[in-house]
Amino acid sequence: MITVLLVDDHALVRMGFRLMLDAQPDLSVVGEAGDGAEAVELSRRLRPDVVVMDLHMPGLDGVRATELITAELPGVRVLALSTFDLDENVVAALRAGAGGFLPKDVSPEELVEAVRVVHRGESAVAPRLLTRLIGTFVRASRPERPAPPAGPDGWDGLTELTEREREILVLIARGRSNGEISGELGVSPSTVKNHVTNLFAKIDVRDRAQAVIVAYEAGLITPGE
Repeated sequence: MITVLLVDDHALVRMGFRLMLDAQPDLSVVGEAGDGAEAVELSRRLRPDVVVMDLHMPGLDGVRATELITAELPGVRVLALSTFDLDENVVAALRAGAGGFLPKDVSPEELVEAVRVVHRGESAVAPRLLTRLIGTFVRASRPERPAPPAGPDGWDGLTELTEREREILVLIARGRSNGEISGELGVSPSTVKNHVTNLFAKIDVRDRAQAVIVAYEAGLITPGE
């Protein structure tokens, strides 16, 4: 059973999401929070598998709450929601550790599947939004930090990656699953998993959503490619 904490400042929205999720045999809503501070407190107490987090709330917003939860409770995954498609807070939430993002007008089927995907440790970002979000906000909001010299291929900051790891990072940024990468490269799923684990450690990210941001920032892939 996947346990879920719902976070939104509108009770009717939480009620709607609860009805969608509790209708599934493998999902159970174990709590609700009306703001970010309450979300952090309930996450500590309930230790849900997934937090469905609205980003726009009074007081402690969803981005900061996500950052606090993922830093303190690495076993708790966060699925961020926003009313707005193109929103700098979405990239901020992914940077903060959210495992995915969906617009709040998603269908019940999309929400249910996203919760399952995030629980598996994979990235759930609506395909129609990913390229636009990254292309619009990543470069403009890149944090100031020292970067290692660019390699001969111009991939700034990724010089520790092997050629295979770089290739897999590009495929991740294009939305490929581990299974699809395995088939495309002609290697075993376990080999792909090992490469993914190694490259995540080298570029200091915790999941596929953050890896996608790194790939766009480094110029491995461009919006619309």
